[in-house]
Amino acid sequence: ILLLIRNPKDVATSFYHFSKGLASFPSYDTWDDFFRDFMTKKMPWGCYFEYLSEWSKYTDKENIMTITYEELKENRALGVKNIAAFFGIPLTKEELQLVVDRSSFQSMKKNSGKTHGAFGNIFFRKGGVSDWKNLFTEDQNEKMDKVFEERIAGTKLGKKLKYDLYCKA
Repeated sequence: ILLLIRNPKDVATSFYHFSKGLASFPSYDTWDDFFRDFMTKKMPWGCYFEYLSEWSKYTDKENIMTITYEELKENRALGVKNIAAFFGIPLTKEELQLVVDRSSFQSMKKNSGKTHGAFGNIFFRKGGVSDWKNLFTEDQNEKMDKVFEERIAGTKLGKKLKYDLYCKA
């Protein structure tokens, strides 16, 4: 099992924009309304902090590899190499480069019409990290940090996310 996790602030930001693009999801007039629901577990897909907390129980199992979105953005080649090794897939240098090239956000966005049809533009918006800084108020940032510390900071997944967010920044 490959478990891909992401900074909860960017998850909230991404879900906010995603929900605005799909008629079947609740639509929010403002970021503040969305943030309130995100933090009070009123999302149709559940609570991200509970998701991380639940998965933290299984991260020691040898059939689970955890990687962060931020790790992949920082060094996609190393991430692909580690994922291939985890699954026992030998890759030549050429194959590795092909996967790295095709898995770039730009490449996936460019091909999203073929791979995801009409949903391509909804699924592939920016693909960056730290976009949350464009939406979060200082108060919202502090609230999310507090919940992160209370709920998942002490777990293995929380430590992995915290390292990526604060030690690499």
